[in-house]
Amino acid sequence: MLERLTATCENDACQRPLTDENLILEMERDGGVRRAYECGCGAVTVTVVKRSG
Repeated sequence: MLERLTATCENDACQRPLTDENLILEMERDGGVRRAYECGCGAVTVTVVKRSG
């Protein structure tokens, strides 16, 4: 369910949506997928999506 939500930049002054265009790193681990996004404002946001089941 959470993977369907639109993630946004964590910079309070920005809040741009995070897209595949600004995805800079993706790492799959046992607990899920970690993704790092670099926004045009210079902020880096990391998301974690846990696998269900």
